[in-house]
Amino acid sequence: MSVNLAKGQSVSLQKSTGESLSVVRMGLGWKAAPRRGLFGRRTREIDLDASALLYAERTPTDVVFFQHLVSNDGSVRHTGDNLVGGVGAGGDDESIVVDLARVPVHITQIIFTVSSYTGQTFQEVENAHCRLVDETNGQELARYELTGGGAHTGQIMAKVARDGSGRWAMTAIGTPARATARTFQDMLPDIEPFL
Repeated sequence: MSVNLAKGQSVSLQKSTGESLSVVRMGLGWKAAPRRGLFGRRTREIDLDASALLYAERTPTDVVFFQHLVSNDGSVRHTGDNLVGGVGAGGDDESIVVDLARVPVHITQIIFTVSSYTGQTFQEVENAHCRLVDETNGQELARYELTGGGAHTGQIMAKVARDGSGRWAMTAIGTPARATARTFQDMLPDIEPFL
């Protein structure tokens, strides 16, 4: 059963049996919003990019994105860059798979971001979502809808973090980046308050 997350809401990554999830997939889906023009509605292609930043407490140690598809330790893997989107509400255009059991013990949190590489704002995107899936059985665990658009080009979507006992939980952040953000590097100062 999937949980629709509100901004700031958390969900435990424990199975109903009490055991921990082993492999999760963070999926991103979107469509370009059609615009009215002189000759009717037209749609412009939008390249959103999903990234995962691995932190040891407050120190960034690795990143997975379209130019570095696998973390240095092999525990986090990007499935590939989608340059135009199009799946939207139905499925995922880009995915990042996290093998929680293989994430090194010094990594305490993984921050997921979305940025518009082509520079369009989220006002030009529709049916955008970020979701967490149990990769072992395909069950959707949580979904966060990107609602309301906005005149920003980057968004801090969610974080997966260990609690004091070593269990993982996901928190929906859903906060726009303050600056024009076309890559995860542009959002680093905006990520700081969520660490």
